[in-house]
Amino acid sequence: MSCSVIIVAGGSGSRMGVDLPKQFLELKGKPVLMHTIERFYNYNNNLHIVLVLPQAYIDYWNSLIKEYNFTIKHTVTNGGTTRFNSVKNGLDMISNDSDMIAVHDGARPLVSDKTIDNCFIMAEEKGAAIPVIDVDDSLRMVTGNGSEHVDRGNYKRVQTPQIFSADVIVKAYDMGYDSKFTDDASVVEAAGHKIWLADGNIENIKITHKTDMIIAEAIIDNVI
Repeated sequence: MSCSVIIVAGGSGSRMGVDLPKQFLELKGKPVLMHTIERFYNYNNNLHIVLVLPQAYIDYWNSLIKEYNFTIKHTVTNGGTTRFNSVKNGLDMISNDSDMIAVHDGARPLVSDKTIDNCFIMAEEKGAAIPVIDVDDSLRMVTGNGSEHVDRGNYKRVQTPQIFSADVIVKAYDMGYDSKFTDDASVVEAAGHKIWLADGNIENIKITHKTDMIIAEAIIDNVI
């Protein structure tokens, strides 16, 4: 079975309060994005890895590759104005013989082999699988009269990689963009496909804020 992964790394770093996009920040001796790519290479070194970057940072990424002697083979393409467009650009770089396609956030460098495997296995069987974890916090739904409690047992926190059979995701992304799309699952679901849930790993955080870098370093030191 031929498998590919599109790693989307178009973040600006604005919520980190830094000028450099978060995917390029150094985490335990190398950029976040290199950790992310290594996760998938170490899981399966035959994966076709497609990296989607803002066009303005492609030269910078190439300089990092030389600086850190990063040798994992991957294909780079330009990002789009939205995540939807970025993924679509990534899909254009994948050959027609790919059976399964994963899409992953570049700022999630701590995804486990087990999570990736869970999603590939379920997607191969069902056509569409995403990793989720339980909600620990209490939840409230905003209403016209204020808010009301909801049962957190009915909700899950969604992670990546989100994995699909190639024909499912390619056909879904042939639709036009809708502002309601927040991830690949929402695109595929809008195309009429059911989304199946697989177990994620709690360490698979998305680095968004400065505190996330501290947490990620602690996870690498003490868990992974």
